[in-house]
Parts: sequence; C-alpha cells; structure tokens
Amino acid sequence: MMSWKHRLQAVAAALFGVQSQKNRQQQFSGSPWPYLGLGALAIVGLVLVLLLVVRLVLDI
Repeated sequence: MMSWKHRLQAVAAALFGVQSQKNRQQQFSGSPWPYLGLGALAIVGLVLVLLLVVRLVLDI
C-alpha cells in the first residue's frame, strides 16, 4: 500500500509525463480512486495558479 506522499508524487510525475514503467505498474495494482482524486485536485490547483498569474500580469 502506498502512502499519500507517494501517491502525490506519482500524480505530479504523471502530470509532467516523467513516470517510470516500474512506478506505473505498481500504481495500477491498487484502487484508482486516490489517484483520480489527487489528479483532479492537482489540475484544479494548476488552473487556479495560472488564473492568478494571468491576473497579476494583466494588472501591471
């Protein structure tokens, strides 16, 4: 069983596309729900950060 830290690292690696085959196989052996939830939160966070950066740049 993977810890939340490892799951978060796996989601970050998947978002950047730098995941090893060994890690990918290990993740697909369990439930996909923790990865889907963390992935959705990471994408929402990324969108919010991008919106903040755009607003800061346009205000200058």
